[in-house]
Formats: sequence, C-alpha cells, structure tokens
Amino acid sequence: MRPDLPFALGGVAIGALLLADAAIAPDAGPVRPLDVALIVVTAVAVALCRRFPVPAMLVTTAAMLALHIRVHAGVSAAFPVLGTVYVAAWRGYKVAAGLASVVFLAGFLAKDISVAPGPLGQQIFERTSLLLGWFVAANVAGLVTRQRRKYLEQVEQRAAEAERTREEMALRRAGEERLRIARDLHDSLTHSISVVKVQAGIAVHLARKQGDEPSAALLAIQEASGEAMRELRATLEVLRSPADADRIGLSRVDELAERTRAAGVPVQVTVTGSPPPLPDEVDQAGYRVVQEALTNVARHAGPATAEVRLDYSPALLTVSVTDDGQALTPGAVTPGVGLRGMRERVTGLGGTLHADRRDQGGFAVRAVFPLGGDA
Repeated sequence: MRPDLPFALGGVAIGALLLADAAIAPDAGPVRPLDVALIVVTAVAVALCRRFPVPAMLVTTAAMLALHIRVHAGVSAAFPVLGTVYVAAWRGYKVAAGLASVVFLAGFLAKDISVAPGPLGQQIFERTSLLLGWFVAANVAGLVTRQRRKYLEQVEQRAAEAERTREEMALRRAGEERLRIARDLHDSLTHSISVVKVQAGIAVHLARKQGDEPSAALLAIQEASGEAMRELRATLEVLRSPADADRIGLSRVDELAERTRAAGVPVQVTVTGSPPPLPDEVDQAGYRVVQEALTNVARHAGPATAEVRLDYSPALLTVSVTDDGQALTPGAVTPGVGLRGMRERVTGLGGTLHADRRDQGGFAVRAVFPLGGDA
C-alpha cells in the first residue's frame, strides 16, 4: 500500500465529517460555497501532510479557523488541525506545531467568546479545556512517535554494525587460519622437498663430473621436486593472499606432460574446441585431475603410454586421461586418496567423474565440468 494513501483517505473522511457536522449542528450557520471550498482545501492539505507537513498544517489551521468563524463549526473543526499538528511534531517541526496549536486555540476561544449570549459559561470552559488537552496530547504523541522511530533506527543501525563486525571477525579468523595452514605446510613439506631437490641435484652433478650421463629417472626427480617446490610456494601464496596468487590451470598441461615424459611415460596431449575463459575453480580442478591421473600412470601402469584430451564446448569442459598399461588387473581398482580427491573436486563444482579399468587394458579417467555459470 502506498504510504500517502491513508492520509488521502483521512482527508476525504475529515471533509465528509465537516460537511455533515456543519449541516446538522444546531448552533452552526448556513454552509455557503466558500465554506465548502475551505473544507475541500482542508481535505487536500490533510492528504498531502505526509509530504509537506508544515505547509499542510498552516493551510489547515487557517482554513479551519476561517470555517469556525464563518459557520461556527464547533470542535469538529479542530480534528484536521490536530492531525496535521501530530504529523508536524512527528516529523520534527515541534516549534511550528506548538505555534499552530496556540493560534488555533486562541482563535477558537475568541470566536466562542464573541458569540456567547451572556457571561462565559461552563460549556465554553469545558470545550476550551477539552481542546487544550487534545492539542497537548497531539504534540506529545508526535514527539514520542519521533523519539521511538529514532530509537528503532538506532537499534537497526546497531544490529547492522554488529552483523558487519561479526562478518569482519569471521573473515579475520579465516585469514588467521589460512596463515596457520601456510606455516604448517611450510614447516612440514618445504624442508623435505628441498632435501630431495638438493640430493637429486648433487647426484646429477656427481654423475656429470665423473663423465656419465645422469639417468632419465634422476633428472625427472630433480625436475619434479623443483616443480613441487614452485607449486608449494604458489599454494602458500594462495593461503596468504588468494586474490593475488598466480594459480595453476589447464594452460600448463603441456608442462605437466613434458615432466611425465621425462619420467619415462610417453604422453600425447590433444585439445579440441576453442578454450573459453574458465572459472578459476574449474581451471584448477581440471589441471589437478590431469596431474593426479598422470601420476597414477607413472606409478601403477608399468610400461605404458598416456593420452590427455581436453574437449572444450560452450556448455561443457571434458578432461580425459587414458593409458594402455597392463599393471591394473580386475579388482585392483580401489578408491585411494588421490581418486577420492579428484572426485571431490569435480563433484564439488557440479561435474561428474568416471575412473575405471578399460576393457582393452589400461585405465581411463574422465571428468566433465559444466560451464556457462552452472559450475
């Protein structure tokens, strides 16, 4: 419901009440066209008093004083003035509301005294006292309503501030937890990987110093340990500052395939379709699927070749890794930590993962990610 509608209905109701009272009151004078115009102006002012409280109050006060002086409309002429005084006090114009109340009461009393047939009687005193009480109540009610509204606004602001503070505290605690994880990872992994890389580098150096060519496995260990160090640093950067980290993605699959070839597993990479801009989570998850699948080929498939396929379409990204190894036999496929991690990554983004032994030998991993905002 529109906020001005109650005021418009109130203006119509007050206008009808004033016309009826002026028509049937025994001490009221005849209603002329000018009096009807004053009532219409009052009704319009009441309808607009929410938007223009002070002008509406001034118009209503002047019109009702003029109507009372012309027709002697009685206490009913005070009703629209009381309403506009209340609205003005509620909106914060307490001085104007008080002055309008005093002016109307003084004019009303002066008219009653001027038309009194004799000495001031009990009826005039009671009517004046009643109107005085009504106007005091209207001013006080307006001020109380304003104070209550301000109090409610302050309560809402405090609640919003408390919610914002709670969110900031949660974000700060999350940041502290990321830093703690980063420190733990650094302490537990960096040293061990550094030792592997240094030892592999020393072995390569000694082999070349003695005139021998280092084995492909040793070079692969050196390269893999270096890459592990780089990825660990990238992971630590993600934990410290997720927005600024250089994240891995499918654009680095060729590097991954090259390292796998260095470990003795021939890898072919095939890309179909035009790669669209991928969400960071999907890009990383696709890379991790390829990484885990190629690691499993190198560890478990024995002498084998592998193929990595990346199929891009507007709605789907399909990542598949197959090999022709012979090491896996029926019943040998068990969901280890790596396979479980792959499945969690893919299903967490709304995709599907199929990983199983192939009928013609070897193993196949196929992950499908929805694109276009569905991930």
